[in-house]
Amino acid sequence: MKVYLVGGYVRDNEMNRLLGTTITAKDRDWVVVGSTESEMLKQGFNRVGKFPVFLHPQNKEEWALARTEKKTGNGYKGFEVDFNPNVTLEEDLSRRDLTINAMAQNPDTGLIIDPYNGKTDIQNKILRHTSPAFVEDPLRVLRVARFAARFNEFTIAPETMVEMQRIADAGELEYLTPERVSQEILSALSEDHPEIFFNVLRECNALAIIWPELNALWGIPNPVQHHPEICTGIHTMMVLQQATRLSSKTTIRFAALCHDLGKGVTPKNELPSHKRHEIRGLPLVETSCNRFKTPNEYRQLALKVCQFHLHSHRALELKSSTILTLFNQLDVWRKPQEFEDFLITCEADAKGRLGFEKRAYPQADLLHLAVNECLKVNAKKFVENGIHGKLIKEAINNERVSIIQAIKNNFDKPN
Repeated sequence: MKVYLVGGYVRDNEMNRLLGTTITAKDRDWVVVGSTESEMLKQGFNRVGKFPVFLHPQNKEEWALARTEKKTGNGYKGFEVDFNPNVTLEEDLSRRDLTINAMAQNPDTGLIIDPYNGKTDIQNKILRHTSPAFVEDPLRVLRVARFAARFNEFTIAPETMVEMQRIADAGELEYLTPERVSQEILSALSEDHPEIFFNVLRECNALAIIWPELNALWGIPNPVQHHPEICTGIHTMMVLQQATRLSSKTTIRFAALCHDLGKGVTPKNELPSHKRHEIRGLPLVETSCNRFKTPNEYRQLALKVCQFHLHSHRALELKSSTILTLFNQLDVWRKPQEFEDFLITCEADAKGRLGFEKRAYPQADLLHLAVNECLKVNAKKFVENGIHGKLIKEAINNERVSIIQAIKNNFDKPN
């Protein structure tokens, strides 16, 4: 039995060595050559998952038997797997998606086993598929796009992009489960350049299958005075970039992607105007969240940003009573943190336009200050003054409107 380190741990250490990066290599994975499941169990390993993957009895690191895979059906589950102890290390590495992920390391000597020239591709900053077997697993399309978002200075080899297009055009992506797609999307949103993920998917024809509501935004024009970049798809990617700059929260980044989905269904005779796009977008956000089975906090923030982002942009012009209505609709009294996330996403929308990137967004300051002051109003003093029942709510609302108006009056004064 021979054991080798494989996967991301080896890749990241080689990137640090060859490129001078400072990636923290973690989650060591091992491949075992020349052994069987019974031998692993005898040594105290615990089997987990469908495939013979084992947890080390002491450090709980994952050890997997070397294996080969043969395509037998559609999707990423249609495989026949062979764990024969005669499977070689090179055969095991050949089934991995990218050459940079198809390296192994001898833990005793430190020697890197690199049969598919992963080190060369690291040096040249290229994401290249390892073997023709790449097309057999449609999930690899999303994985490559995610690696492109993570290693943003890398380019995808032209021949690999062709293979990704083949997978998309063959309809294989339709066999991916919503949970796997959602997992890849949310993982991509945690990267520093998530917009690359979506641009890559669009380039290989995958975005139209994975997320048609988002894909529909490319080519949809906006009024040039508000959107010098014109294209709604480009604008959405710029908003995602700004959201990434402003926050590490994937809920905010997801909401940024959803905020203008309604523009994809604007009647052509109304273009480039998009009246009521915030309302037209709500069912599209719901459809997207249902498809991806997103957690509720993603859905709720995305819906609120979609419906009310224009209110935030117009905060300096809105009536005080309208702002209070907005606060009630956003449920800021019970969900102050979600309101903070709402404002960040709206700021990302305002700055996600060509030439608008460094503009101030005083609307967020006004709304933030107004909420903080309104939160100080409670029923206690009104009860002490003899006000009861429904009149308490009316009194609270009246005072909050007065507070908002006073803040607006002061906010509008020049320094």
